[in-house]
Amino acid sequence: MTALKAAEIDRFIANPPDSGAVVLIFGPDTGLVSERATRLVAKATEGDSDPFNLIKIDASELASDPNRLIDEVLTIPLFGGRRIVWVKDAGGKNLSPALDPVLKLDDWQTFVVLEGGDIKKGVGLRKLIETHRRAVALPCYADNDRGIDQLIDEETREAGLSITREARGALHSLLGGDRMASRGELKKLCLYALGKGRIDSEDIEAIIGDASSFEMSELIDAAASGDIALLDHGLERLSEAGSKASVIANQALKHFQHLHRMRIDVDKGKNAQAVIDGQRPPVFFSRKPKLAQQLRIWSLADLERAMEILAEATKISRLNDPLGVPVLSEALLTLGRVARARAQRR
Repeated sequence: MTALKAAEIDRFIANPPDSGAVVLIFGPDTGLVSERATRLVAKATEGDSDPFNLIKIDASELASDPNRLIDEVLTIPLFGGRRIVWVKDAGGKNLSPALDPVLKLDDWQTFVVLEGGDIKKGVGLRKLIETHRRAVALPCYADNDRGIDQLIDEETREAGLSITREARGALHSLLGGDRMASRGELKKLCLYALGKGRIDSEDIEAIIGDASSFEMSELIDAAASGDIALLDHGLERLSEAGSKASVIANQALKHFQHLHRMRIDVDKGKNAQAVIDGQRPPVFFSRKPKLAQQLRIWSLADLERAMEILAEATKISRLNDPLGVPVLSEALLTLGRVARARAQRR
C-alpha cells in the first residue's frame, strides 16, 4: 500500500485494521509523528486492559537483534486481547532484517507501529513499507492553514473558549512548524485566557510573544524586509539552538507564496492596505506594517525567483539534514540582500 493522503490519515487512525499490519509514521514534523503514533496506539489498544500486550522497543534493539521483532509478532497474548509492538526512533536504522520475516508472513494478528523521522521516498523503510499490501505509511508534514485551524478548534473547544478572527489570523503566522510545539503553545494560551472566555490578540502577544515560532516569523520578516543586521542575529540563534532548517525553510516559502498572491492583487490595481486587510484568515495587526513594507519592496518577478530559491532550500534541508542550516542561511541572506537593494532603489 502506498502512503495515505492527508484526508485519509485521520480516518485510518480512528479506525485501525483489526487484523495484523505494519504502520510506518514518518515525516519532517517530528511532533506530529509522535502525536499520531500515540493516538494510533491508543486507538488500537482500546478496550484492552492488559499492559503486557503493549510492547515498546527502541529501533536500536531491533537493529542489533533482528529476530526480536518476529518473536514479538508471533507471541500469543497470555490472557487474550490484541498485541501491539511500538518501535521508537525507526527512521535512521536498518530494520529490513527485522521486518522482512514479518512482511513475508501469510497472516498475523499483531499490530506493529514504526515511529520514524524524515525518510526519503524510495529508500529504507519507505521503500519496504509502501510496496507491501499489509503495510501502511502515514506521512507527517508541517501543518497547512487548514491543519492549524483544526488544531486551534480542538484546543479552544476543549478549554471552552472562543477566539476572535484577528487572534486566529495571528496564530496562523506563529504556528505550524512542529505539531507538538504548536499544541503546547495553544495549551498555554488557553490556560492564560481561561477566566476570560475568549482569546484575543493581546493574549497572543502576552503568551506567544517569546515563543520560538515567533522568532521564526521575525527571521523570515527580516529576510523579506532586507534587515540584514536582524537577519544575521537570527541566523546565529538558529545555529546555536539547533533548530530544524527544513521547517523554517518551508515556513519562509509559505510566507513568500502569500506575498506573491497579494502582489498579484496589487498589480491588478487594488490598494495594498485593502489587500492586506482582506486576507483570510486575518493578518495579525502588528504584522500589517511589515507586510505593507514587503509588498512595496518585492515585485512579482522577484517573488517568483525567491520562491524558487526557498523551494530548493526546503528540498535540500529535508533530504540532507546536516546541510540544512548552511543552505537555509545562504538562501535567506540572498533574499535579504535583494530586499535591501530593492528598498534602497525605491
